[in-house]
Amino acid sequence: MSEATPSPLTSADSSVRLRVRLTPRAGTDRIGAVVIDDAGRAALKIHVTAAPADGKANAALIDLVARSWKLPRSAIAIASGLTGRVKTLTITDTRGGLLDRLAARLAIKETPQT
Repeated sequence: MSEATPSPLTSADSSVRLRVRLTPRAGTDRIGAVVIDDAGRAALKIHVTAAPADGKANAALIDLVARSWKLPRSAIAIASGLTGRVKTLTITDTRGGLLDRLAARLAIKETPQT
């Protein structure tokens, strides 16, 4: 009777979509836990030190995800939410198995939002 935990990851054609909740002007750049909003949607919480001006926070987000998950920057694009805190990233990787690799990384970080 327990429902499956929502995931911020979805498969889309030859790519993966990742829903994130970005916090700019944070103390450190870091990838946090998966949080669930009041509507039951999952997002990966990500903090960057860059300010949300002139696309700096978005660039820092892409840099952090690319560096942390060993992906080329060119494999990551912001599909929606350019000016908002909640964004959807499209991630492509020609090595295959991307969804499984990312899901495994997120499995150890899932926590409910408080």
